[in-house]
Amino acid sequence: MDYANIVVETRENLGIITFNRPQALNAVNLEMLQELARAAEEFDQNDTVKVLILKGDGKTFAAGIDIKELLSKADRKFFGVDEMQTYFRRFATVKKPVVAAVSGYALGIGCELALSCDIILAADNARFGQPELSLGSIPSFGATQRLTKALGKAKAMEMILSGRAMTAEEAFDAGLISRIVPLPDLFADAMKTAERIAGQPLNALKAAKEAVLTAQNSFLNEGIAFEEKASQCCLAADAFRESLRNFAAGHK
Repeated sequence: MDYANIVVETRENLGIITFNRPQALNAVNLEMLQELARAAEEFDQNDTVKVLILKGDGKTFAAGIDIKELLSKADRKFFGVDEMQTYFRRFATVKKPVVAAVSGYALGIGCELALSCDIILAADNARFGQPELSLGSIPSFGATQRLTKALGKAKAMEMILSGRAMTAEEAFDAGLISRIVPLPDLFADAMKTAERIAGQPLNALKAAKEAVLTAQNSFLNEGIAFEEKASQCCLAADAFRESLRNFAAGHK
């Protein structure tokens, strides 16, 4: 299948998905999420593929949600974010291991996509942030829950309430990522890691992933459901619409 916003390839028993909107710093729109969910599900159902890799280009992983698309849906109550959440959940629930290779900015939904993967390898230029509050909204794709579980309350609160992005070194020290890799070596290292994982029996891989997630995700689904409702309240407010217009006007 051909995709407009991602590049999909298979190398032996690895499925590789690359964000491909460099002109928009890989800003995530609905179509990109639809393609991501479909590609991940196809790999999940492909018996020859055992591990997935998700990556951006060297400059950017994904620099947030597509503001232009949100503005184009200003007549909709939740700006179409509720539909995007459906596809995000589909990606986040694939059964095979997913390795994120993060370089450059992983902001907003970009950070949340990385958080939904099983292992995060980060280049030394990576930055992780949740700037949604500056627009009068909150993270809408799991960050309030996943960051709190990964970092603890204090660091998650600072990251979400202040909008300050974490460096790769900070993210490693806080336990958010597995390793820091020099940028030129990131993809090769992600491939090596994925290949080592793929050397294990597939049924054991799936069982191990499910067991770890069972421990990690106790009450996570309830928390994410609360986050989605809270974010929709913010998205429906006039203050968010005004902030969105002001942001777009300042970035023309």
